[in-house]
Amino acid sequence: MATPAHWWRSWWRNLSPARQDRFAALAPLAAVLLFMAAIVAAFWYLRAEEVEREHEALKRDVEYAQQRVRLRLLERQEQLMRVARDLSNQEVDRAGFVSQAESLISQHPELQAITWIDEKKRIRASHAAPTLGSSELRVAGEVLTPGDTADTFELARDLQQPVYSQPTATQGDSAPLLQLQVPLSHQGKFSGVVLGEYSIDSLLRYGTPTEVLARYAVTLLDGNNQLLAGTPLGPRDSSIPVLPWRKRANQYEVPVSPVGNGLVLRAQAYRTSLGVVGSGLFWLVGTLSAMTAWMLIATWRHTRRRMQAQQALVAETNFRRAMENSVLTGMRALDLEGRITYVNAAFCQMTGWSESELVGLTPPFPYWPESDYETLYAKLREEISGKTVPGGFHVRVRRKSGTQFDARLYVSPLIDAHGQQTGWMTSMTDITEPNRIREQLTASHERFTIVLESLDASVSVAPLGSQELLFANKLYRQWFGSQTVGHLQLVAQAGVLPASDSNPTGMDDEDGLMGLPTDSLTSARTENAEIYLPELGKWLEVRSRYLNWVDGRLAQMVIATDITPRRLAEEQSARQAERAQSVSRLITMGEMASSVAHELNQPLTAISNYCSGMVSRIQSGQITEEALLTALQKTAHQAQRAGQIIQRIRAFVKKSEPNRALADVHSMVDEAVELADIELRRHNVRLTHYVAARLPPVMADTILIEQVLVNLMKNGAEAIQMANRPTSGRSVELRVVPKHIEDREVVEFSVQDTGKGLAPEVLERLFEAFFSTKEEGMGMGLNLCRSIVESHHGRMQAQNLYNGSEVTGCRFSFWLPLAKPVDATTDSVANAQPPRTIA
Repeated sequence: MATPAHWWRSWWRNLSPARQDRFAALAPLAAVLLFMAAIVAAFWYLRAEEVEREHEALKRDVEYAQQRVRLRLLERQEQLMRVARDLSNQEVDRAGFVSQAESLISQHPELQAITWIDEKKRIRASHAAPTLGSSELRVAGEVLTPGDTADTFELARDLQQPVYSQPTATQGDSAPLLQLQVPLSHQGKFSGVVLGEYSIDSLLRYGTPTEVLARYAVTLLDGNNQLLAGTPLGPRDSSIPVLPWRKRANQYEVPVSPVGNGLVLRAQAYRTSLGVVGSGLFWLVGTLSAMTAWMLIATWRHTRRRMQAQQALVAETNFRRAMENSVLTGMRALDLEGRITYVNAAFCQMTGWSESELVGLTPPFPYWPESDYETLYAKLREEISGKTVPGGFHVRVRRKSGTQFDARLYVSPLIDAHGQQTGWMTSMTDITEPNRIREQLTASHERFTIVLESLDASVSVAPLGSQELLFANKLYRQWFGSQTVGHLQLVAQAGVLPASDSNPTGMDDEDGLMGLPTDSLTSARTENAEIYLPELGKWLEVRSRYLNWVDGRLAQMVIATDITPRRLAEEQSARQAERAQSVSRLITMGEMASSVAHELNQPLTAISNYCSGMVSRIQSGQITEEALLTALQKTAHQAQRAGQIIQRIRAFVKKSEPNRALADVHSMVDEAVELADIELRRHNVRLTHYVAARLPPVMADTILIEQVLVNLMKNGAEAIQMANRPTSGRSVELRVVPKHIEDREVVEFSVQDTGKGLAPEVLERLFEAFFSTKEEGMGMGLNLCRSIVESHHGRMQAQNLYNGSEVTGCRFSFWLPLAKPVDATTDSVANAQPPRTIA
């Protein structure tokens, strides 16, 4: 049967010499055309890459410029918010506001005017830059007219947060201005705004980096794509470009936050062109391609004379191709009589004999072990007779050094260029290392099994959707036996993905193609779960993960560790901590006993005086019914006051289990202030407190948090007493404000005193148990306070306050996280304080 090569050669011989030359000439022409197409494609690709790099560079520079402008706006916004805060706190008057506005405008060229507007839209004070036009000046006493400024004023009043106006392009000489209105709030009520006006042109000039302005035409546009600042490039030439890779203008725009889409930063790259150089290179490549075509045609004539020499290499090429098609390891060729005709370098390296020592040998070969002669002779006879095994066969091979190794031989027939079999090609692979690894894996599996059997944790593996138990170690079998009941019980109680198919026919919860759960698997919890098994009387820590078993099935491994001793220790520790907190409250109230007695003495003395006065006047008959009723009402009021003092003290010192519920911060702070105010007055210390309005509730035990606040305020009063501060400098300030800490919304409580601060060595050990700076102190107060805060998932810290290098006091602060949304579903009565009655 004729092969394709034979058919091609016969077809070529039948052609006339003229047609042979014609076909020979077409081949180089086709090669040249392909070459030119490749060059054009390369030019096109490189130009496209260059355009993409330019656009990416432009995008990065524009985003960098936008960040610079944004940071500049945020800095000015922060400065205006500080001015607004001073106005809201009435810390500055009109003259002070003008002074601050003048300082800001002189320092920052983009600020053109700062105006104080009250809640009735009346201008209280204003200061503008000299560059601002007279038509845009704002005069004190004027009232805002309806327009953009008045609309933004109403928006800031409704939102109670800084609001930017959307700048628009203006007609005439007046430049567009960007307005920022920061609301004022006095005692929780809206009291006006601070209006800051920015020059768009100055914002672009001083906010954009100079290197960006040097490379691009940068402009600022409004929401309607109208020019606000900057100079854009002119329109591009509409003539048809000569080069095919001429591109459109390279530009990029991005909105400027925090203004939003109303202020857009656009940059256009200055035009560049390849010009004559690019065109010259293009035509030079074309000329070189034509010359290459001519050279290829000339080369083709020389190539024809080499065709016959190439035909002589066909047999050798087929021989080499047969070896290449075999396994790329040690190769050996045998003729039909079993004589070695070829060995490669890998075969020589494996056996240790050189090619000259092996080629031409007949059996027995020197690399045969003497003990295996009969077996290897039989294998060789089967090989020569054509009885080859597709998967190869295993033999032992002896090296020249005398050592032996395991090998696997694969045999394939050797075909020459004419399709005739001339011998056999054998490939040999050294399998000594794989055998060693297999033995090591077996030993490793045995060791691994021994380790699992000796673990002090229960380990079990079961496939999903089956009741089969794939693996269970010794401790699991002791606890649950050899069934999957214990495995399923651990999975069910731990709340992880069940290992049984509860809905084998449902298609909503199971993937029909894979046989795997679609929802439960992704929603399974990965953290450890702690469960209690009554039948074992143990607490277990359960961990679960999914793995592919050796047969390809998805299985679930469950590890259960006995944590009963740890849980008992934790419960005992919790009980001890509770007793320590209760004792701390009793110690605190013992220290406050004299102050409490003084506080109770006032209403009791008043009651005694009222009763004595009424008795004497009744005996003398000089009291009317109206005067008697008034005296009785005052007596009852003093009795209620004494009862409230006792009620707060009983609620504070009584021992109770920690009871976290949705707690109102204002009520909690008020209770702590009333309790601590007695001690602070005894030390002649002034207490001021500030609680931010509309604080969300927190999940807390109110008694424990009140204990922390009372302890901190009492410590502040004692620090002031020890520092011997004058009367004007004896104050403790309590502040409660919302904050954003560690990517969490929290409420921060801070107590700041005017004492002499803490030494560095004291700060390092401040929260250690039994460490105290007081002569009679136990050293447990701050340690318990930190424990209480951390049990509420919060943090506590202390720091000195400085005025230059002088210590002016100390600040203790801690924060509590806000209640999560799921906590909001708690019963609404959880936020109400239980009534406190006097026993």
